[in-house]
Amino acid sequence: MNYLVAVVADRIQAEAAYTALEATDVPMEQVTILGKGYKSADEYGLVDPRDDARKQAKIMATWLVPFGAFGGITFTRMTGLDTFAFAGEVSNYAIGGLVGALSGLLGGVAVGGGPGMWLSGSDSVPYRTRLNKGKYLIVVKGSDNQIRKATKVLRKFDPENLQGYLDPATT
Repeated sequence: MNYLVAVVADRIQAEAAYTALEATDVPMEQVTILGKGYKSADEYGLVDPRDDARKQAKIMATWLVPFGAFGGITFTRMTGLDTFAFAGEVSNYAIGGLVGALSGLLGGVAVGGGPGMWLSGSDSVPYRTRLNKGKYLIVVKGSDNQIRKATKVLRKFDPENLQGYLDPATT
């Protein structure tokens, strides 16, 4: 199964393109309009990779913060560091634990998916951005032949973007 995604400027264009697609042999149950008044990105299943990155970073931080705190206390005790002599022995352990916990948090974000929150390479983020700006997406799924016919029809509407995709489940 292949996908074709067209970005059009407004609802009128989206509805006109949908009507034009009805004249082709593309089954209309395989054509979807995303935008205000139609399906949302979440309803359609357009996954936001930043959500997955946040979840993964949170899971990693949940495990690494306590280990970092324990490691910081252990390191302070083993080395006998008296970094903050005025604070006393117990406070030095607490500060070591706090620094270790912060290191664990940083490690959880860096390793768990933090870069994915800012450097996402997925196409779903620009599509979500366009939907948030009031644009409409027309998504057609079907065979190669159906996608070719739909591409010819949708090009007539001068979309901002017209992109084809292979279904990741079939590759």
